[in-house]
Amino acid sequence: MGFHLRVIGVVQVASKTSVNGRRDKFTVFAQAVTTTPETEAEADTTAEATVPETSDDAPAPAVKSKKLTTRVKHIMEILNKDAVEAANAEKVIPDIRPGDVIQLRIEVPENKRRVSLLRGIVISRRNAGINTTFRIRRVIAGVGVEMVFPLYSPNIKEIKVVDKRKVRRAKLFYLRDKIARMSSC
Repeated sequence: MGFHLRVIGVVQVASKTSVNGRRDKFTVFAQAVTTTPETEAEADTTAEATVPETSDDAPAPAVKSKKLTTRVKHIMEILNKDAVEAANAEKVIPDIRPGDVIQLRIEVPENKRRVSLLRGIVISRRNAGINTTFRIRRVIAGVGVEMVFPLYSPNIKEIKVVDKRKVRRAKLFYLRDKIARMSSC
């Protein structure tokens, strides 16, 4: 029984053929391990099999790697998709499109949590995964008011589509210029 170092990883610090003709520099990460005769024999066979013989003239193989941003972007897409699925499992969210007249039950965070009913026409929707928002317009005392809500907000308790109007635009911002009674629901 004895001790030996088990190599965890090897990192090349300098290139194999540098401009100044310096030698290769490697950083070796190792760990001390107690050994028995069986593990020593096993370590010798694996060490012989894993260490390839290279000539000094052969260049080191180039390591292919994707850019970090594409990998992170892919991970964020997966997390975003999982968050949307979890939000859809929690409550039923209808398909909301511009031109729909909807009624919202919203929990307003004041001193107490009270539920408020809002009714308005959807004039736009911005799809961005879990950050999807929609804008509703309603007329209060002759004044048009627009509000933006996150679709997957926990403060929205219920969304009910009251009426579907046929529109030919994705954004109904022209309703701002119409007479208030025409843009009301």
